Amino acid sequence: MALNLSQKQEVVAELAEVAAKAHSLVAAEYAGTTVEQMTAMRKKARESGVFLKVVKNTLASRAVVGTEFEVVKDVLTGPLLYAFSTEEPGAAGRLIKEFAKTNDKLKAKVVSVEGKLLPAAHVDVLASLPTREEALAMLARVLAEPAAMFARAVKAVADKQGGGEVAAEATAEA
Repeated sequence: MALNLSQKQEVVAELAEVAAKAHSLVAAEYAGTTVEQMTAMRKKARESGVFLKVVKNTLASRAVVGTEFEVVKDVLTGPLLYAFSTEEPGAAGRLIKEFAKTNDKLKAKVVSVEGKLLPAAHVDVLASLPTREEALAMLARVLAEPAAMFARAVKAVADKQGGGEVAAEATAEA
């Protein structure tokens, strides 16, 4: 179904708004993908904070002007599916990589992060980025390690001086 001018302007405005807030963009060729596969991909995208849209490349090129994704506007050719990560940078990469495993027709073509145009092979690097929860868990481990090392050092000194035996007897009596 062809869009009239006002509908095209709405699509461009919507994409521009999403692109202004997004962390990363993955554009993938989707020709040959079944309706069921696309429906499953859209459902998974909504769950993982990815804005997924199939639009004409000219509209996408206009939408990314003035955003950090402007670097991709000259390489958008062929039927493309646009996946913008809105919550965490690696979400779009994980989505495309996951669905490309079961669908050989789905191929990443363009990857852009922080205003840089990257080769399609970087979708694997993008997909390997930790989620927000994983990153927070890593940070917590890093912050807790010095305290744990200090506690082990104090215990080792106490054991060496014989104070560890008294503490062990006190806990055994309690």
